[in-house]
Amino acid sequence: MRLISLILLFLLSGTVSAQKVEWYTTTQTSPWVKQKVKPERATTGAEIVLDPTQRLQLITGIGGCFNEMGWDALNALSAEDREAVLQAIFSKDGACFNYCRLPMGANDFAMSFYSSADVAGDFSLVNFNIDRDRYILIPYIKAARQINPDLRIWASPWCPPAWMKTNNHYASAVRPSGEKDVNGLLPREAIAEFSTGFRMEEGYLKTYADYFARFIKAYEAEGLPLECIHVQNEPCSNQVFPSCKWRTEDLTFFLGHYLGPTFERENIKTDIYFGTINTSNPDYVRTALRDERAAKYIKGVGFQWDGKKAIPTIHREYPNLNLMQTETECGNGANSWNYAEYTWNLMKHYFSNGINSYHYWNMILPTPGISPWGWNQNSMVSIDKKQQTVKYNPEFYLMKHLGHFVQTGAYRLETPSDKNMLAFVNPDGTVSVIVANVTDTEETMSIEIGGQKVTLTLPPHSFHTVSWKK
Repeated sequence: MRLISLILLFLLSGTVSAQKVEWYTTTQTSPWVKQKVKPERATTGAEIVLDPTQRLQLITGIGGCFNEMGWDALNALSAEDREAVLQAIFSKDGACFNYCRLPMGANDFAMSFYSSADVAGDFSLVNFNIDRDRYILIPYIKAARQINPDLRIWASPWCPPAWMKTNNHYASAVRPSGEKDVNGLLPREAIAEFSTGFRMEEGYLKTYADYFARFIKAYEAEGLPLECIHVQNEPCSNQVFPSCKWRTEDLTFFLGHYLGPTFERENIKTDIYFGTINTSNPDYVRTALRDERAAKYIKGVGFQWDGKKAIPTIHREYPNLNLMQTETECGNGANSWNYAEYTWNLMKHYFSNGINSYHYWNMILPTPGISPWGWNQNSMVSIDKKQQTVKYNPEFYLMKHLGHFVQTGAYRLETPSDKNMLAFVNPDGTVSVIVANVTDTEETMSIEIGGQKVTLTLPPHSFHTVSWKK
């Protein structure tokens, strides 16, 4: 009997020791430092016990958005330095971004207003083209795919071609009286608060659906298939930059009567998502999901900004619906540690409420990160074009703590709701736990997985990832 006990102890010891544990930390002064960690047999209970078999939602990707200003900033660097930045974001040794967003036409960090069909009245889209993208965005995406061939792309418009809007302009709002004009829009041309900015007429609706189809096919011809499209960026806001507000009834009508049938007729396999929703009112989404004609085409819903408040309700009511967090909130260009902690809280909220993919906004911006329409925003990487220098900001490291360790096909694991952590099990069996200490004092935490316990000392204001590898 004693011999059998010794054999069992030996086998259990082998199982525990076979797991390799890695621990990386980031503080304000010391980013991405590999720490020594000594796993031990969990002879006493750990503070947190995680079970890799208790799986929640599937994770389909982590990424950011390809914007024109980012590529412009990258091209101020030498080829060697440009490659280093792209490696830091897309390589397996870096943040390993694998699912990224693309604007259909101008967004708020394009170099200027534009679309792929700028000839007014061109209902047959004879003049449709993606020539500008071939010069800016497509080289950006292809440079990233050279590093990560598994990178997938999704897209959304910020604005239809201007002639399809009721005010014939890419912008929908003006700056408050007394502030500098940034878009040339007259106050009388601003879109009314509770109206749709798109021309809800047969010819325009049909042509706009065709516009989506042409865009997808044009990108496929470039070797860049689009996994999904979202029908409108932030349809609940009028902005001074490219934008188009839609009443939910109108956006639902367009999707169900024109966009979906066009994809069906053209045999387009790109999924349609109802996004990117930026209102806290879940009725905006419910309207589409309860509409019989639209709902059959909707493969998921995307949320950003105030949309985060609607996610818990929609996830509870539609637990099997695919959900995307489509854009991080963007700060004021200070790229502070405090804002990285705020982004962490957003990240935890989104994952805890069922999202399947998570997307940063501006991966790269020049210094300062001011758009043509006057908004200074945060970015993961800041490039001083004059000095040709690169700075990796706190949110870069936060995203690396996520993307470097969480693979496509991972599942989120159940974690205590009162703990500042997220946990995932990857397809290869690796378990990755992301922890934050956002307090002013040092904290200690013990975590047990599969009978193996680690004890962590967490400095004030720090991010951590602990990874158990088989």
